[in-house]
Order: sequence, then structure tokens, then C-alpha cells
Amino acid sequence: MIYELYVQSFADADGDGIGDLAGVRARLPYLAALGIDAIWFSPWYPSPRSDAGYDVADYRSIDPAFGTLADADALIAAGHAHGIKTIIDIVPNHCSGQHPWFQAALAAPPGSAERARFWFRPGRGPGGDLPPNGWQSIFGGPAWTRTTAPDGTPGEWYLHLFAPEQPDFNWASTEVRAEFEAILRFWFDRGVDGIRIDSAAMLTKDPRLPEIGPGDPSPYADRDDVHDIYRAWRAVAEQYSDRVLIGEIWLADATRFARYLRPDEMHTVFNFPYLCCRWDAAELREVIDGTLAFHAAAGAPATGVLSNHDVDRHVSRYARRCGSAAPNLPWARTRIPR
Repeated sequence: MIYELYVQSFADADGDGIGDLAGVRARLPYLAALGIDAIWFSPWYPSPRSDAGYDVADYRSIDPAFGTLADADALIAAGHAHGIKTIIDIVPNHCSGQHPWFQAALAAPPGSAERARFWFRPGRGPGGDLPPNGWQSIFGGPAWTRTTAPDGTPGEWYLHLFAPEQPDFNWASTEVRAEFEAILRFWFDRGVDGIRIDSAAMLTKDPRLPEIGPGDPSPYADRDDVHDIYRAWRAVAEQYSDRVLIGEIWLADATRFARYLRPDEMHTVFNFPYLCCRWDAAELREVIDGTLAFHAAAGAPATGVLSNHDVDRHVSRYARRCGSAAPNLPWARTRIPR
């Protein structure tokens, strides 16, 4: 059983009103008594917290409000002593606008190596006043924000599929790919047992930046080239003992979903049909049976996701005895690609 933990609201050891890693460590006996096998920590990195920490300013450090890297090391070791593994969030689609790379990109000219790590583009129309295309942010509004040049004039636009404070990385950049593989090693070397990959299907984008018409495939979600990234990540994980990659992937197409579970990619993925299923015995049985059959065919362990930070907690959801109907995902009828 995996327990998601949001550090700042869990336990406060120093009395400043903000939860911290020392507070979590002090309560490991309680967590162990729950019978959990692992803790999944929501992002614990330095962050302006424009999106609950999913706007990461430094992937190799701990938010000072939570403690230090030494506190994280002590927590990971203490967790292992209690039989509890540590899973951390890695956010690879975007970073914080305060990340040093993005600040360097803002200070650099168009066409620079610094800007090539992100999606900077000139605008359309007279004076470049219109965004490069009509893509919309998942959080609402345009997915592009215009920069201001050092001389105060309007500059290029940058892509953010989430908040404007979360610029998207350009995964065509070899620097970006090398950086995240190094980040994985950094945390695996410190004893982290697993990585939960945020928005895992959204990393690569169509460089043509096409408009999206009715029925068109997404130019920024579940592209074929995203699998190259996870093959490389799996190769990193295989250099260690018992490390796991867990993908946050929302896809209705079971055949494409299954590709992330190929033997050289992720170890497992979130079971969102379970999370979306109503409190109904027949529907729950269908989701569970289908999930087990699907993952068995893929040779991957199944997960049973009851809730996470994006939805109502399961106690609240099930207490209402209602919810969204389970998606029509034909798990058992899908042949797993190899």
C-alpha cells in the first residue's frame, strides 16, 4: 500500500505552522502501524508554490520550509528501518519560472542555447502580438505567455501547458534529457526507491506547433517519441537495485496506454479507472478484474488507485455513494505490444 503525503500539511516538528520532513520522520511508527509499504511524497523541492509545488525551482534540493537534504537522507533511511520505501515526484514536463535555466533563458537572446531548453517562439501577426498558435492551457486560457526583452520591448512567447509560472521543457533538447537522467541518479543515489512521473504522457510536442482540429491527434500528449525518454529512464533505473518508475497517465485508448508498460519502459502506471469507478459492486469488480488481466498480459504489477491530490479523497467520494462512471477501457481485450 502506498500512502501519498503532502509534507506541508502532515506534521510540523519545529512549530512554525508548516509541516516538515522532521515531522514526517517522527511519525514513521504511526505510518508503519497503518501497514503501508511506501510513502509517495508530493514535490518537496524549492518552489514558489504557484501549483502546490509542481512548479519546481530546484530538482536537487529540499524546500527550506521542509528541511534540508540531510533531513531527506535521514527520513529515507529511517523509513527503510521501518520497512517503508520512499517514492518522490519528478515533474519533467515543466519547471518553475524561477528555475535557473528559465531565468537564464529570459536573459538570453532569441535562438540561444538557453532558450532551446524551452519552447520560445515569435508571435504571429503585426508586431508578433498574437501567440504562436491557439493551444490552450490545461488550467484555462492561452498556453503561451509573451516575454519582455531586457530593453522593455515585447519579446518572444513561451509555452506553458499548465500555469504561466510553469514553462514547458523542450524534450528535443539533449541538455534537458541529460539533466533529468542526472536528476534520477541524484535521488536514486540517496536511496529513493521509486519515481512518480507527473504528466508522463505530455513531455514531447510536435515541433510544427499545429493547430488542433476536431478529431486531430494531440500534438503534445502521448506522442510516439515520448517512449524514447522512458526507455532511457528505465536504463537508469536498471543500474540500481529495486528501483521503480510509476507513470501518471490518463489515456482512454488501452492499446496506446499499454505501450508505457513495455518491459523496457515503466514498471507500472496509475490505475485511474479504479479511481473513477462508482461505489458499485458490479462496476468495481469489472474494473478490478479487467485491471488484473490487462497488467498480467503486460507483465506489470497492477495498481489500485483510490484517490490522489487531484480528486476528492476516497472517504468523501465513497461516503456520497456516487461518482463518475468508470471509463470504457477494454483492458482484457487488448493485446500488449512488445
